[in-house]
Amino acid sequence: MPALPRKIINDPVYGFITINHPLIFKITTHTYYQRLRRIYQMALAHLVYPGAVHTRFHHSLGAYHLMSNAITELCGKGVEITPEEEVAAKAAILLHDIGHGPFSHALENILLPGIHHETLSLHIMRLMNEEFGGELQMAIDIFTDKYPKKFLHQLVSGQLDVDRMDYLTRDSFFTGVSEGVIGYDRILKMLVVNNGELMVEEKAIYSIEKFLVARRLMYWQVYLHKTVLAAENMLVKITERVQTIYDTKDKGLLTGTAVDYFIKGFSGIMDDEALKNFARLDDFDFMHAIKTWSHHSDIVLSTLCRGILDRKLLKIKLQAEPFNEELMQQKLKDTCQRLDIDEAAAGYLVFTGKLVNTMYKTKDEHINILFKDGQVKNISQVDNALIHKTLASPVKKFYICYYE
Repeated sequence: MPALPRKIINDPVYGFITINHPLIFKITTHTYYQRLRRIYQMALAHLVYPGAVHTRFHHSLGAYHLMSNAITELCGKGVEITPEEEVAAKAAILLHDIGHGPFSHALENILLPGIHHETLSLHIMRLMNEEFGGELQMAIDIFTDKYPKKFLHQLVSGQLDVDRMDYLTRDSFFTGVSEGVIGYDRILKMLVVNNGELMVEEKAIYSIEKFLVARRLMYWQVYLHKTVLAAENMLVKITERVQTIYDTKDKGLLTGTAVDYFIKGFSGIMDDEALKNFARLDDFDFMHAIKTWSHHSDIVLSTLCRGILDRKLLKIKLQAEPFNEELMQQKLKDTCQRLDIDEAAAGYLVFTGKLVNTMYKTKDEHINILFKDGQVKNISQVDNALIHKTLASPVKKFYICYYE
C-alpha cells in the first residue's frame, strides 16, 4: 500500500503546518491553487508597509492551520465531527479565496463588474470538483452553508471565522503593526458548539473584544491607510482609462496576457472561456500591463502607470465631511492646465469618495457568548462599556485624490 502524501510547510507565523491527506495534497498542488502564490494578500499595502508582500497562498495555508486547530478543540469538547467532515472543512477554507483576482479587492469590481470573489471561488471549486470526481462536494456544501452542521460554515465564513483570525494575525505580522495582534490561540481554545451554532465561552469575552478592536484599528491603520487608498484607486482609474480609450488598432494597449481578455472581450458572463482566462490572471500580469501602459501616448494613462511604478502617487486628503465642489473644481482646473488635458480626462486624476468602517455588523452577523449558566447572549448585548458604546457604530470618512 503506497504511503500517504505528507508535507510539512514552515510558516513564519505559526511554525510547521502539516498536510497529510490525499485530497488536501491534491488541492495544494493544483494549478488553480498555486496561482495564489502570485497574488498579494494586501494588494498595494507594501507601498506603505514594505514587509506586506505575503500572498493569498500564505493566508489560505494559515487559515487551514487554524481550521485544523479549531476542529481539534471542538472534537476535544465532544462535538461530533467525522473524518470526512474534517477534511471537507479544511478543503473549504483552503479554497475560500481561490476566486480572488489581481490585487484582490482593489480591482474586483472594475475588472469583473458585478462578480464577487466568493462567486468566482465557487465556480472554480465546482470545476475542481468535476476534475476530482466529486471529492469536493461536501466542502462546497460547507462553503455555501448548505451542510446541516452550520458551525462548520461559520468556521469558514462568519464574524469569528478562521479566515479573519489568520488575516489579522498574518497582516499585523508582515506589516509590523502591533495593534492588529489578536489572541487567536485563546479564542480557538474557547470555541464551543451550542444548538448547532458556533459560540465562544464566557471566559473569552475580553479576547473577542480585543479581536474586534484590533480589526477596526487594522482597517484604519493598514487596509484603509490613506496612501494605500490612493494607490488602489489609481489601479481602478488605470483600468477605467484603458477601457475608455481601448481601440483594437492600438497595439500599445495590448499586453499579451489574460488582462487583454478582461479589458476588451469580457461580456460580464463567467462562462468557461472567462473562467479559463481568469485562472491565468494574477498580480504579475497586471504589473506587466502597467509597465506596458506607462509608455503609452495617452498622458492620463501613462501618468497613472508611472505613478504606481515609481511610487509617485496621487495626493489624498481625508475628513469627516464631504469635500466642497469648489475645491474639486479648483483641483480639476489645476490638473487641466498642468497636463494640457480636458476636464473629462482630468477626472481620472482628481476624484472624491467615501469610506465606511463598522467594527461589528449586528444585523447580518453575530458572535454569541455561552455563559456558564447556559444563557446565550450576542456580544453586542453583553454589559461591557467599550463594546456597548463602539461596537456597531459606523465610522465614515470622505476623501479627495488629486494630481500635484
